[in-house]
Amino acid sequence: MTPVDSATLLIDGPWEHRFVTANGARFHVAVTGPQDAPLVLLLHGMPQLWWAWRHQLPVLAGAGYRVAAMDLRGTGGSDKPPQGYDVPTLAADAAGVVRSLGAGSAVVVGSGTGGDVAWATAAYHPDVVRAIGVLGAPHPLDAVALPRPALGPSAAALLAFAQLPSLPERAMTQGDLVDRMLTHWGGVPGLPDRLAVETYRRAVRVPFAAHSQLEQVRWLVRSMPRPDGSRYRAALRAARPVPVLQVHGLRDGLRPASGAALRAGTAELARPYRFELLHGAGHYLPDQAPGLVGELLVDWLAEVDAVSP
Repeated sequence: MTPVDSATLLIDGPWEHRFVTANGARFHVAVTGPQDAPLVLLLHGMPQLWWAWRHQLPVLAGAGYRVAAMDLRGTGGSDKPPQGYDVPTLAADAAGVVRSLGAGSAVVVGSGTGGDVAWATAAYHPDVVRAIGVLGAPHPLDAVALPRPALGPSAAALLAFAQLPSLPERAMTQGDLVDRMLTHWGGVPGLPDRLAVETYRRAVRVPFAAHSQLEQVRWLVRSMPRPDGSRYRAALRAARPVPVLQVHGLRDGLRPASGAALRAGTAELARPYRFELLHGAGHYLPDQAPGLVGELLVDWLAEVDAVSP
C-alpha cells in the first residue's frame, strides 16, 4: 500500500492544529477553547491518533476549558524517533507538551494505552498534573497484581504476536490487524464506525507509525522482568494521590471490566476517586459513547475545579 503523508491527518474541525517541542521532539496537537482557561490534555490509545477525541474537543471547549488532543510520539503528525516508546518517556512527552502550551499544570485524560501514559504522568510529573481521567485503562499495578492477566484472550495473543519482528507492522499496514484490534478489543460490533476505522488504518500507514505504536506494546511486555519495569512500578507505587475519574466499558474486549476498578493497594492513589461503568460500550469509549464520555468529563472536571482550583 502507498504510504500516507501525515499532513493528510490534520483534519479540519473546530480546532487549531499546532506543533510544539517537548522532551527533545516535536508534537502535533489539536487545540481549542479559551486561551487563558484551564488546560485539559487528551491522550489517544492504540491504534488511534488525536482524532479519536474529535467528539469531545468541542464539548470540553464549550464548557470553558482549553483542550489539546496530542499525537503521541510516533503517531500522526508527531515525530517518530527510533526510541523512546517506554511509558516513562511518553509521560515526559505529555508533561513537556503541557509546559510548551504555556500551562503550569493540566488535567490529563487518556484512553486505552493513553490511559497508561496518564497514570504514569501523574506519578512522574505530579506538579504538572491536577487530575487524571482514564478510559479503558485499569491502574497498571492492579494489572500485574491480579492472579490472572487482566487481558482478554485476543489481547494476550496480540501481545505475543507483537513481540515478533516485522510481521506485526506488516499486518497493521497491509493486513487487517487494525480492523481486528478495533473489532475484537472494542467489543461492540460496528463501533468504531467505518469512517473511524478507515481513518485509523490510514494513520498507521504513515511511515514508522505502526512500528512506533507496536514498540509501546512491546515495552509493556518486555519491561516486566527488567530493571526499567521495576523502576516504573516503584514510581507508580510512590505516586502522590490525585483526583481520578475512571471510566470503563462493560463490553471491553481488551481489558475486562471485572478487573478494572481500583483495588485496595491502589485506591489510596486516587483522592477523590470516581468510577463509571458504561454498559453499552467496550474499549474505545470516545468513539463508542462519544456523548456520554463528553458529559462525564464535563461533570467530573467541575468536581475537580471545586477541590483543585
